[in-house]
Amino acid sequence: MAGPLIECVANFSEGRDRATVAAIEGAVRSVAGVVVLRSEMDADHNRSVITFAGPPDAVAKGALRGIEIAVQRIDLRKHAGVHPRMGAADVVPFVPLEGATLADCVAIARRTGEEVWNRFKVPVYFYEAAALSPDRRPLENCRRGGFENPRIAPDVGGPGLHPSAGACIIGARKLLIAFNVNLKTGDVRVAREIARKIRASSGGMPFVKALGLSLAERGLVQVSMNLTDFEQTPLHQVFDAVRREAAARGVEIAGTEIIGLMPRKALEDAAAHYLQCENFDSSLVLENRLRALE
Repeated sequence: MAGPLIECVANFSEGRDRATVAAIEGAVRSVAGVVVLRSEMDADHNRSVITFAGPPDAVAKGALRGIEIAVQRIDLRKHAGVHPRMGAADVVPFVPLEGATLADCVAIARRTGEEVWNRFKVPVYFYEAAALSPDRRPLENCRRGGFENPRIAPDVGGPGLHPSAGACIIGARKLLIAFNVNLKTGDVRVAREIARKIRASSGGMPFVKALGLSLAERGLVQVSMNLTDFEQTPLHQVFDAVRREAAARGVEIAGTEIIGLMPRKALEDAAAHYLQCENFDSSLVLENRLRALE
């Protein structure tokens, strides 16, 4: 890809109907210049995440097409899942990649939000760097109360939510890592206790957001996290903290999940940590070294 590039990591409130998720993904793919990097769905969360990238205008258009299908096909009055949600197209963040800035993504987010209201009559909240006020920067503040009981009025449109599609939360942010740790217990209180212990808002680890959720279909529970600055609070430190807290409660880790995509550096740092590599530098990675020679 040449020229400025951005990424969109769009979260939709459908994780059980493959036809609907495929239709949304197809709408995104239909835009020239857009590349779908990953598409995934989770039945317990009843949620899908479609990650795509390309030139800024193309990615904005792809997001709008995906939102349009979600509004048409997802009815939140019939939706249930363990993950919090406010809308059919629940969270739509734009992320700068090569040759693009966070300010560019803020402009795209604001423009896209206006179009979502004008075209689909779905009200919009702006979060993170696109927020219109500091108290709306955190995603959780915008989504508090959910579809059934929203606590604050939307930034665009409304004041009531769309009767079936709710509201769309659109933002601009830096790269983050969506990281889940699944635990070998069915007791969701364990996951909630650990989430409360490690997340920044409860006095835990900086740049960590965490929820404790039940994965009923798998007989497990999950500490579901967003790491908003993996260089300040690395992935391996977060994993070690969850493992330590789980062990203190007599619970083992069943496995972990990456949702969406993650920066290579985060995985390199985790590997160096667990290998106890004393001389690690990114140039020791063969692919990095070859790329530097291009």
